[in-house]
This record gives sequence, C-alpha cells and structure tokens, in this order.
Amino acid sequence: MEDHYIAGFVDGEGSFHVAFQRNPDVRIGWQAVPEFHVSQHMSSRHVLEAIRDRLDCGNIKANHVGSKNDRTHVLVVRNRQDLLIKVIPFFDRYSLHTVKKSDFESFKQIVVMMNSELHLTTDGFERIVSIAYSMNANGSRRRINRETILGTLKSSETIRRRSPKPVTADVIKI
Repeated sequence: MEDHYIAGFVDGEGSFHVAFQRNPDVRIGWQAVPEFHVSQHMSSRHVLEAIRDRLDCGNIKANHVGSKNDRTHVLVVRNRQDLLIKVIPFFDRYSLHTVKKSDFESFKQIVVMMNSELHLTTDGFERIVSIAYSMNANGSRRRINRETILGTLKSSETIRRRSPKPVTADVIKI
C-alpha cells in the first residue's frame, strides 16, 4: 500500500484525538491520552492491517465492543513514543489535505509538549486541554467539557519540582 494512499485514507477515515481521564493516582487528578484512530468496516480490515504494518505500531479491535449493529474495526495508536517517532513523522512527510491537517498539527504540538513533560505542570496541562478542545470541531462531541477538567485540577502549583525537558522537534524525523 502506498504512503500517499494511507494519508488520503486517514484524511477520510482517521482522527487525531486527545482524551482526558480522571486518574486519582496522579497528583493533578487527570491524565491526557493522545490517540490516533483509523476505522473501517470489518470487511476491509486488511486496510487497517496494512496501515498498522506500515506504521509499525498500533492495535486493531472492534470499534464498539458489544454493539450488535456496529461492524467496524479501528486501528488505535496510544503509545506516546510510537506517536512521536512513527505516526507524526509519517504525516509530516505525507501531508493531510482536509481539516484534519489542522487537528494533526495541534495533536503533534500536544505530543511534543507531553514528551517535554509539560503535561506534568498545571500550566502545561491547561495549555494541552485548551489545544485539545480546539480540535475535532472544538470538542463538540466530547463527554467531558473543558470547564470540568480545568475546574477540578488539584493544584495550581507545579506537579513536578524539576524542570520539564526542553520542547524540541528534532526527535520527530522520518
């Protein structure tokens, strides 16, 4: 499968998303989970397998487990290092052409920020939330609204005492 085909396919059937989950085990009380998804009807699962094989990462699963009517599968990449060194460089090289290009650029910014550990500070986490809520139709389909997350942050102090890693894009190469 050609790389340009994959980029076009993702333009139509993929998404770059950052989920937020409550997590009492982290000092800030929330965690950000960047995710790259591509979905397809199960009869074309081979396309998802080809994308997974080309990117060399991700897992394929039923899209809505338990649904009797949904027969789609989804390729999901959540591993931050895979996103940073495999997925992001791929889409930097094989550009998207729809509104997803803007979502990708925001997604990339968030993953780089997280790699620099900015998500471990309240200010950095708030920036990530703001960027994420500007993606995907301004978060119109999210279950948790932005104010809920920002209003429940446990502390306005730095979560880690040490300085975050410098934000660099030199780790993103294809």
